[in-house]
Amino acid sequence: MCSAEPINCFPVLMNILSNTFLRLFNSTAHIRVWSKPFYSTQSQEVKGNIFFICLSYMLILAAGLPPYFAVSSMEDYKVKSL
Repeated sequence: MCSAEPINCFPVLMNILSNTFLRLFNSTAHIRVWSKPFYSTQSQEVKGNIFFICLSYMLILAAGLPPYFAVSSMEDYKVKSL
């Protein structure tokens, strides 16, 4: 009825229980439950722009962090902290 992941099974379980309780009280109404955990209304252009912004940010971090660690190691070497 659903996959084994909790994010998919919970709405199905709630639907089954709710409709069972409605039938117990002789109701003809039905409750419909659905789950769209990754629903997105963004266009492909927006997704592409977000991807390139994140990629450029990661490249800047990759270029800036190694010198920071190297300077830290050199300072430790100068004070002979090892």
